[in-house]
Amino acid sequence: MTWATDAALAILLGGGLGAGVCLLLVLVPRIGAPSVSRRIAPYIREVTDPAGTTAWELIGRAGLAGATGMASALDRATAAAVRLVGTSEALAMRLAQAGVAVDPAAFRARQLGWGVAGLGAGAVAVVAVALAGSFTGPALLLPIVSGACAIVLCDVLLTRRARARTARIADELPTVLEFLALCLAAGEGILGSLRRVGAVGSGELTAELRAVVLDVGTGSSLPDALTALSQRLHVPALSRTVEHLVSALDRGAPLAQALQAQAADAREDAKRSLIEAAGRKEILMLLPLVFGLLPLSVLFAVFPGVFMLRLGIG
Repeated sequence: MTWATDAALAILLGGGLGAGVCLLLVLVPRIGAPSVSRRIAPYIREVTDPAGTTAWELIGRAGLAGATGMASALDRATAAAVRLVGTSEALAMRLAQAGVAVDPAAFRARQLGWGVAGLGAGAVAVVAVALAGSFTGPALLLPIVSGACAIVLCDVLLTRRARARTARIADELPTVLEFLALCLAAGEGILGSLRRVGAVGSGELTAELRAVVLDVGTGSSLPDALTALSQRLHVPALSRTVEHLVSALDRGAPLAQALQAQAADAREDAKRSLIEAAGRKEILMLLPLVFGLLPLSVLFAVFPGVFMLRLGIG
């Protein structure tokens, strides 16, 4: 057995021993028992959180604390991730576009967790390679590479989720505007129309409209709530709609006609985007033809002649 195999075996046995000791410590009543906040949370939810949507998030870290000090460790890890990577307005915008209800510091802490998980996966892979007897020097870089890839993957997944959600919001915008215009033409107010459309809808934009109605109900004015929605999502079509709607509210212009015009503009934008996407796909469809079918057809045309020349026929 080489030194690499001995080290891998020692890491494997030590990790197994440590995991077993941690599992035994969890079974200790003083350590494994739930905290006071977790025990009393179901009885005070009517006061703190009537909808029951954020109570467990609020007490989750307190429940992890117990007698082991996990909350302070999480706080230190979060602070270290923020100092290492930092937070920015672009990250906050992507989180809002993706619909992730965490702040940038919490997302950086999640990224740090992904990096630690990738580091552990790379270490396990190195141990497996060493036990298999095919250990080499560059294999030591595998944990670092896997940890970095995990951090980058977390950021890439957030970006893809934000783009997909903003695309869905842009697709839903014309339909939502037409329903709002219909409610306004029926004699309902703008706030009532937003409340009605948000109540009957099930898409991403209607969820944002429900948030706007909630902001208005808690003291914000309707123009401020709509402007905050536009600044939070940064969808061009929605930003133009909110700007025209706020201007119409300030000047007392008819809202139904303005919303119908914005719905028509949004549909034209969607049609233009679809035509542009079709043009890009058309170019991509030429790649298999040029690099696949065309060389294959040339090969079928040339190969019989070359074969006959080699046989000396003709």
